Amino acid sequence: MTQLIAAALFLLVSHFGIASTPIRPWLVARLGERRYLALYSLIALGAIAWVIWAYHRAPYVELWPTPAATTAVPLVVLPFAFVLAVAGLSTQNPTAVGAPAETLGGSAVRGIFRVTRHPFQWSVVLWAAAHLIANGDLAGIILFGAFGALAGIGTALIDRKYAQSRGADWQAFAAATSNLPFAAIAAGRQSFVFAEIGWGRVALGLALYLVLLAAHPWLFGAPPLAAL
Repeated sequence: MTQLIAAALFLLVSHFGIASTPIRPWLVARLGERRYLALYSLIALGAIAWVIWAYHRAPYVELWPTPAATTAVPLVVLPFAFVLAVAGLSTQNPTAVGAPAETLGGSAVRGIFRVTRHPFQWSVVLWAAAHLIANGDLAGIILFGAFGALAGIGTALIDRKYAQSRGADWQAFAAATSNLPFAAIAAGRQSFVFAEIGWGRVALGLALYLVLLAAHPWLFGAPPLAAL
């Protein structure tokens, strides 16, 4: 368990401590943007691998019982998470690293970005939250809590970074969107246009969900339908 706690802390500190502090521009100035991104990617992948490895070695410490009603939560939530992820990754992302400034502004809002300006991060939050509910053990709390915090806090840090660096373009984009899914639509600042997302992205997201559902016992050693 100590190993897992250390790995989860390293995941968070290595991400927020590098990407969201003056360390990042210091490294970029000395390594260049491409070398910095390569180094950062290696550290991030190493941190994720360490967390997963430590999780599988951690002892099982139950914190609350998990009846069928809670173990079924990921089965309901994850289809939405997969669609969010696929739509977010397959649509031009104005907040992506290296995205040109002209992709910002209110006119840049299309597809899934009408729902949230951080679709992939929210897909991770949904995945983590669903598994937190379904896994009532300490190791699960640490693993899924770390990934959920990484994605959730990351949305706020991205917003802060672009608010400081992109000025009026970012303000126009932020005013036409929302961090919280559907908040801009509910407030009347945005409209939902399903055609811009398309059935293809929905079908691909659901197909990937079904593939992972079938492969879950072999990939993670836990049959997701066993408790139902």
